[in-house]
Amino acid sequence: MYQETVLAIDVGTQSVRALAFNPSGQLIDQVRVIYTEPYRSPRPGWAEQDPGYYWQRLAEACRKLWSRGLVDPAALAAVSLTSQRATLVNLDRNGDPLRPAIVWLDQRRAGKVPSVGFLWSLAFRLAGLGGTLNYLRAEAEANWLREHQPSIWARTAHYLFLSGYLTYRLTGSFVDSIGCQVGYIPFDYRRQTWPPASHWKWRAIPVPRELFPELVPPGRQLGEITAEAAAVTGLPEGLPVIAAASDKACEVLGSGCLEPHQGCIGYGTTATINVNSARYIEPIMLIPPYPSACPGEYNLEVQIYRGFWMVSWFKEEFAWQEQALSRQSGVPVEELLDRLAAKVRPGSMGLVLQPFWSPGLKYPGPEAKGAVIGFGGVHTRAHLYRALLEGLAYAVREGRERIERRSKIPVTEIKVCGGGSRSDQMMQITADVFGLPAVRPAVFEASGLGAAMLAAVGAGLHPDLKTAVGAMTGPGQEFQPNREAVKIYDRLYRKVFRRMYRKLLPAYKDICNITNYPETPSGTR
Repeated sequence: MYQETVLAIDVGTQSVRALAFNPSGQLIDQVRVIYTEPYRSPRPGWAEQDPGYYWQRLAEACRKLWSRGLVDPAALAAVSLTSQRATLVNLDRNGDPLRPAIVWLDQRRAGKVPSVGFLWSLAFRLAGLGGTLNYLRAEAEANWLREHQPSIWARTAHYLFLSGYLTYRLTGSFVDSIGCQVGYIPFDYRRQTWPPASHWKWRAIPVPRELFPELVPPGRQLGEITAEAAAVTGLPEGLPVIAAASDKACEVLGSGCLEPHQGCIGYGTTATINVNSARYIEPIMLIPPYPSACPGEYNLEVQIYRGFWMVSWFKEEFAWQEQALSRQSGVPVEELLDRLAAKVRPGSMGLVLQPFWSPGLKYPGPEAKGAVIGFGGVHTRAHLYRALLEGLAYAVREGRERIERRSKIPVTEIKVCGGGSRSDQMMQITADVFGLPAVRPAVFEASGLGAAMLAAVGAGLHPDLKTAVGAMTGPGQEFQPNREAVKIYDRLYRKVFRRMYRKLLPAYKDICNITNYPETPSGTR
């Protein structure tokens, strides 16, 4: 049988998906396996998961896909893997996990940070980045492990992102895609490789080089499916495994955003705006662009850490009526919340929300907190929910402007992906806040489609990514900006939202000093 089908496996924060595409970008079939427990929190702020749990759910998704009868595993030309970013796994010499994976949502921090030496410390202080350096070292999971679990760290023979661990389970090799290297590790983002031994990052995050995997560019072969992996997943033994990239990088590719004037907005657990660039440009000083799914290129990204997690937060804390109605009617809670937001006019009667429910590295900084201003007696839960959606769109617009200032290229097209793109209200709010048409890609699973494109190129079904994008993407639903809403949002954004963080920053620092929440490493206050 001529092999013209590729399989993309997307291992997310809430679920794993197995998606089969043909070379035209048609989704032949897919299976989603939802995690019964996305992560465990043995202590407040911790987020951990058994690495084997991800592998078991991946295998389950593959087996369920075959059982549906629409996809023949023997017809696969290649498989690729994309996954959540910055989830880390410690393995021993036998390749067995030493402890639960530290999920990217984890908020623990090291108390004792390694020294980078006098000269580097002085250079960072003179640049006004001393607090950023401290935050980076405190956030690095390896530094926490060295401090609190030294026996586990001493036995660690392989230190991998989740993508590297799952690639090992598929191929038996300790190898990973360059496009998956996003997190607190000593990685050279400019050169997209491990830096020389003299680099300051090896001092800030002292991990022996041999603990990290070998790296392969996106679109190249990582290995082949082993007999052991074939027995568990049903994938054919010897099937080529092609390097993809992180979920966000694949999302940018799958949305067809290859040019620097195209902005890809991802409304996922973390909200992001990404622009693909052939040049290395730091979207925020000292915050590097991440590896693109296009080999040798970069994704200029600004993220709002909690993103559409805030919708889940609102649902749990304030949407009890909608939850009860959903159980009775079978209508999803999110759809009911969309109807709630539709009852409120653009601008939420002056209620403005700053969505910094979690701190950041540089902007927002380690002391950042969320805020809602403009309350009056007229405001209801509906106003608060709409203000939440508007606040996320404002923050993403601010990210767009930061990227434009650094790249000198205006973003004139926007495409919206992720779970939030299912919301017509969010799509319209985005169009109105940006003053641009907001396009929902034809294939909702943009991350899986991006991974499939790389598999198709790696298998020789397309000669290059540009051809793959042209063949596998298509126009989706477009939301046109409403002129009156654009005026309201533009004034609220420029006169209120954009000033909020600077005005509230002293109060945030006082709150942090008084309550130690959010907890900050020494030297950042």
